[in-house]
Amino acid sequence: MIDLLRDLSPVQRGAVGATEGPVMVLAGAGSGKTRVITYRIAHLIGSKGVPPRNILALTFTNKAAGEMRQRVDQLLGSGASSGLWIGTFHSVFARLLRDYIERLGYSRSFSIFDADDSKSLIRQSMTELGIQQDSVPVNTVQGLISRAKNSFVLPGEFHRNAADYNQQKAAQVYELYTQKLRANNALDFDDLLIKPLELFREHPDVLLELQEMFRYILIDEYQDTNRAQYLVTKQLAERYRNIFVVGDDAQSIYSWRGADISNILNFQSDYREAETFKLVDNYRSTATILAAANSVISRNSRQIKKELVAQGEKGEHLTLIEAYNERHEAEKVGERILAMHRENAMEFRSFAVFYRTNAQSRVLEDAMRQQRIPYKLFGSVSFYKRREIKDAVAYLRFIENDRDGESLLRIINFPPRKIGDVSISKLRLFAEERGISLYEAIRSAPEGDFPQRLLNSLASFSSVIEQLRATAAEGSVYDVLQELFTLTGIPSLLQAENTPESLARHENLQELLSMARDFSDHNPDRRSLGDFLENIALASDYDETQESDNFVSLMTVHASKGLEFPVVFITGLEERLFPLNCFEPEQLEEERRLFYVAVTRARRKIFLSWAQSRYLYGQPQHCLPSKFIGEIEPSVLLGEGGRALRRSGAPASGTPPVRRAPVPGRPAPSASSSAASPPREGVGMKKGSKVHHAVFGPGTVLELQGKGAQAKARISFRSAGEKTLMVQYANLKIVP
Repeated sequence: MIDLLRDLSPVQRGAVGATEGPVMVLAGAGSGKTRVITYRIAHLIGSKGVPPRNILALTFTNKAAGEMRQRVDQLLGSGASSGLWIGTFHSVFARLLRDYIERLGYSRSFSIFDADDSKSLIRQSMTELGIQQDSVPVNTVQGLISRAKNSFVLPGEFHRNAADYNQQKAAQVYELYTQKLRANNALDFDDLLIKPLELFREHPDVLLELQEMFRYILIDEYQDTNRAQYLVTKQLAERYRNIFVVGDDAQSIYSWRGADISNILNFQSDYREAETFKLVDNYRSTATILAAANSVISRNSRQIKKELVAQGEKGEHLTLIEAYNERHEAEKVGERILAMHRENAMEFRSFAVFYRTNAQSRVLEDAMRQQRIPYKLFGSVSFYKRREIKDAVAYLRFIENDRDGESLLRIINFPPRKIGDVSISKLRLFAEERGISLYEAIRSAPEGDFPQRLLNSLASFSSVIEQLRATAAEGSVYDVLQELFTLTGIPSLLQAENTPESLARHENLQELLSMARDFSDHNPDRRSLGDFLENIALASDYDETQESDNFVSLMTVHASKGLEFPVVFITGLEERLFPLNCFEPEQLEEERRLFYVAVTRARRKIFLSWAQSRYLYGQPQHCLPSKFIGEIEPSVLLGEGGRALRRSGAPASGTPPVRRAPVPGRPAPSASSSAASPPREGVGMKKGSKVHHAVFGPGTVLELQGKGAQAKARISFRSAGEKTLMVQYANLKIVP
C-alpha cells in the first residue's frame, strides 16, 4: 500500500491516511474525489487490516458503487472487496431492513413499492377519504408526503404543522397511506430511509449492533444528503466516530428534491474534532475557466471558502454571445459549433450545450436540425416527443382533421372527463353500425342509447372542439392554442399540482405557445394550423439516434453534473431564467452554485449567451443579462470577435452594460423603453393586497418586510401555501 499512497498528492495522501476520527474532504470540481474514497477503502483493508464487513460506503448511484468496488479489487487483488458494504443509501438500508424489519411488525418478505405503486395507493387513500383530485392533485399529495419523509417528519408531526389546505389534506392521506403500506407489508422508497430511524429509536440494541459492525463509514456526495440520510449515518457513526464524508458545498444543487446543504456546512459543528482536507487542485479545466468559476462562487455567503487551482494551461478567454432573441441565440450557437468543427477539426462530441429549463431545448433542437448538426438530448426526451406536447398537438391535429381517430383517443380524456374504455367501445360500435367516424358518433350520441352522464361528458368535449375549430377558421395557431389552454384549463391544472415535474410540463406548454406566436409573427403567409402542424411533423420526424456517438450533447445544467466536455455553451443567461426566478437569498445562492457547476464542466473553452428578447407565455419579453455575467472576473471574459466588454458604470447587481443590437423588423428601443428599466410590478402592494404570481397563482399578502432591493413579501397562495418572496424578482401582479 505504501507504493499506492505515493501515487496520491500530499492532500489526498493526508485524507486517505487519516483513518481514525471524523474527516471531511472538500473535493472541488475535477479534483479526483472518487480516487480518494477508493484509496481510503483500500488503505483500511490492505494497510490497517480492517475487515471489509466493518466498512460501510454510501454512494448516490449504483454505478459509482460498482466502480469503487472494482477499483478496490484492482488495487488489492480480485475478491479483496468481498464483504464490503457498499451501495446507495436505498440499497444498503433495504438490505439491512431484511434482517431487522420484523422488530417493526413487518415480515422479511416485505415489498418495495415504486413511485407508480405509491401513487396508486395514495389515490386509493384519497378516494376513501373523499378527497377529490381536482381539489388536490395526487402528485401534489405524493410530493408533500415524500418531502416530509425525507425530512423525517412522521404523520403526527406533519398533521400538527400543516399550514395550508394542501398540507392539511396531505396530512390526512399520509396517515391512511402509512396504514395501507403496513397492511400490504410494503415500504416505499422513502421508507427505506426512515424505517431505520424508527428501528433505532424503538430498539437501541439494534443500533448498538450496527454501530459495532460499521466501524468505518464513508459517504460520497455528502452535500446531496437529506435530513433522513444525515440522521441515519450520524447515529451509526456515534460510537466510533470514524465517519469520512466527501463533497463540495459549491456543487449543492438539489434542494428541490430534499438535499440539505446544512449537512456539509455544519459537519465541523457536529464533529468538533474533525479533520478537514481541501482538494482544490483541478485537473480538468484551464486557469481561465477556474478564474471565472472562483470569482462567481465567491459571492455566496453560505459556503466553506476555497478556490480551485488549475494544474493545466491558462487557456482561452470565455466568450459572451449576445443575440436579438432566442432563435438568433440558437443559430449563433450552431454556427460556432460548425465553425470549430470545420476550422479546428473538432468532433461534434466535443461540444455540450447547457440550458436552465427543459423547455429551452426546443429552439436549440430546431437550430441543430436546420444546420444539420447531429445532437442528442440527455436527461429528457426531445421537445416534440414530450407527453404534454404530444397531447396538445393531438388537439391541433384533430381540429384540422376530425377523422384522425388516434388523436381523438389521445385527447378525449385529456384533461380527465371520465369517458372510460367501455364507453369508447360502445361509441365505436355505434359508429360502425351507422357507418360514421368516431367523432360523428360523439356528436350523434344523443340519438343512441347512452347514459346521461356520458352524454354530458361527450357534449362538453365536442363543445371544446367546435369552439377551437371556429377559432382556427378565423385566427392564427397562437389564437387556437391560447383558446385551447383557456377552455381546458390544462396549464392551470399543472400549476396547481405544484410539483417539479408538473411545473416543468407547464413550462413546456408555455414554450409551445411561444413557438406558435413566433411562427405566426414570422410566417405571415403560412399562418394556418396545417402549416404549423407540418412544421412540427417535420421537426419531430428527425431521428435523434445517431449511428455513431459523434453528436453534440444538449442538456439542462442539472443533468450535466459529473460530466465534462472540451467546449461548453451556457445559454439563456438572463435574469429570471438563469438565475431562475429567485425569490429568496438562499435560492439565488443555489442558482449561483448551479452556474458554478456549469462552468466547471468545461475543459478548454466556454461560450456564454443571452438574448435581448425571448418569448414568454407566448409574448415577446425584453430581457436583462444575468447578474452572473457581471460577477465573472473581467479579465477572463471577452465579447464576440475578441472585443472587450464595457464595464464602467455597471449596475449594483454586477451586471455589465451590454450593447443592444436592434431586433430585425423592430425599431430600436428608446432610453425610456429599454429593457434596462424593468416593469414596476408590485408597486402599491400592502398587507391584505390580492396578488397573482405566474407560478404560484392567486394569493394574499400577509406581511411586507424590508425596503428597496431587499423588500420581501410573505404571501399565502391558494394552491402553493405560504411563501416569502423577494419583491423585485417575484413579478407579482396586484389584482384589483
